[in-house]
Amino acid sequence: MALYTSNLISTPVIPPAKSNNLILRTASLILGRRSPAPSSPTLSVKPICQSAFANPLRASPPRQYVYPDPIPEFAEAETQKFRAELLRKLLKDKDTFGDELDAVIDVCAEIFSEFLLKDYGGPGTLLVEPFTNMLVAIKDKKLPGAPFAARAALLWAQNYVDQDWEVWNSKLTM
Repeated sequence: MALYTSNLISTPVIPPAKSNNLILRTASLILGRRSPAPSSPTLSVKPICQSAFANPLRASPPRQYVYPDPIPEFAEAETQKFRAELLRKLLKDKDTFGDELDAVIDVCAEIFSEFLLKDYGGPGTLLVEPFTNMLVAIKDKKLPGAPFAARAALLWAQNYVDQDWEVWNSKLTM
């Protein structure tokens, strides 16, 4: 057994075992010299604390964060904003949607509004599911531009919904 010596404490170096078993070792002892002569080191063992392991620590169950309930007024206002911004975005590619642009926007806004009313509870609760539902619903109704509309809706929501929620709630607390 090799001995590592410093000015503060002496610690024995134990070579690793030659098996794959893991060993948990805790630092419950302080090793110090007893002999004043440096040529003959004698180690003494002193416990750090007599009751260190008398009362083992117990883990408390983790607190679960509860998201606030959806706010109907926020859902209505945000859906109107969503509808206007999606129309502005999709008008840039009017050729893709033709005369069906309003129908595509209605499908997206209806699904988005339903999500905000039932599931959105603030930052961290924006899901991808309503946007995939938009894609499927637009395709099921055989409307044009489903991937483009769903992607535009998702990108807008990622950029603005959480921010708008924060602004909305900061106005409520003022």
